[in-house]
Amino acid sequence: MKKLTAIILSVCLGAAGLTGCQAGASETPAASSRAADTGRQQAEKEPKEETKSREDSAGEPDASQSGGTVIITDHAGSQVEIPREVNRVVVTDILPLPSIITVFLGSGEKIVGMAPASMSAARTGLLGELFPDILNASTDFMNGSDINMEELMKLEPDVVFYNAGSKEIGEALRSAGFAAVAVSVNKWNYDSIETYDQWISLLSQIFPEKGDTAEQVSRYSQNIYEDIQNKVSGLKDEEKKDILFLFNYSDTTMVTSGKKFFGQFWCDAVGGRNVAEGVAAENSNAVINMEQVYEWNPDIIFITNFTPVQPEDLYENAVGQDDWSPVKAVQDKNVYKLPLGTYRSYTPSTDTPMTLLWMAKQVYPDLFSDVDMTQEVKDYYKELYGVDLSGEQVQRMYHPGREAAAGYKK
Repeated sequence: MKKLTAIILSVCLGAAGLTGCQAGASETPAASSRAADTGRQQAEKEPKEETKSREDSAGEPDASQSGGTVIITDHAGSQVEIPREVNRVVVTDILPLPSIITVFLGSGEKIVGMAPASMSAARTGLLGELFPDILNASTDFMNGSDINMEELMKLEPDVVFYNAGSKEIGEALRSAGFAAVAVSVNKWNYDSIETYDQWISLLSQIFPEKGDTAEQVSRYSQNIYEDIQNKVSGLKDEEKKDILFLFNYSDTTMVTSGKKFFGQFWCDAVGGRNVAEGVAAENSNAVINMEQVYEWNPDIIFITNFTPVQPEDLYENAVGQDDWSPVKAVQDKNVYKLPLGTYRSYTPSTDTPMTLLWMAKQVYPDLFSDVDMTQEVKDYYKELYGVDLSGEQVQRMYHPGREAAAGYKK
């Protein structure tokens, strides 16, 4: 790889710590294969060139190339030549991806570089405990939202993953001689399960030795989703819960999920209503205020791990001058902190199917009273990834502390 002098490439890390340069630089989302309000659909019902089915967009890599390389198709539709055997991986601005790769491979040994915010989640969540080799990855090539290309070269990666919406980053990586693979965040309209399935499918191109893992993950996710739909589909409008997401919250800002962010999928998938659906801002740009919260008066509030705020902070009015006491979710003690397993679970992650089931149980406890989340999580990790979790580890996943937000900066 050719030598470069020190080049600093600015990278907008964006919404949820993974969406590139936020709405302005994200790729145009294609039609989702699941209509959120009508249940999961097959992608072929509304075919578009940019949303190919898994068989089309993530099939077997073309092994016809000589010199020990293969051709794979990334989420930008680009044909990327990569080594036949990938041993050194760097992930830039797709923060959940290192955790997904690690669990997918059963080891973090191949990840030689990732963003500091990815590392902080690995240290505070279960990832570093389950796969301690991930903690050896370098974060020195990133400083805040900047990539130092010279430092990146020192890592000698076989593949560098970047956000498909950050086209200028991809161009710079390719110009520097890296095998740059685009990973999409919003191509599937912020559908967390479909996005997670497609990420796994892409990894299956790069690591074909994992066999049918992609199919197993997709089938498991599909079954969880359909089980939930079977239970919530009979809800009358007046029975549906109004849900508010607090993506980021402090004494100076309050950010939710509007229609164009992952919160919309979560609400629709569990049979609830996103009270902020009418907020037009995309990604983590949906700034709101207490007056809007009062008007919406949500039944349920979910707080992400991109903010250190805990449910008790709302119960005790501990953030700035905001008074949460009139809000129904606070009065009924229905404020929940999202889980922190292998990554912050608001985004697509290894934990996505379990997060969906957990969320449905919080919103409609009577409908899901038969669900034992501890056993479900244990079975999921064991069946799909061969990971044995203890009951204590599962409990920590679903009761994260303030440190879960460490290292993330909006």
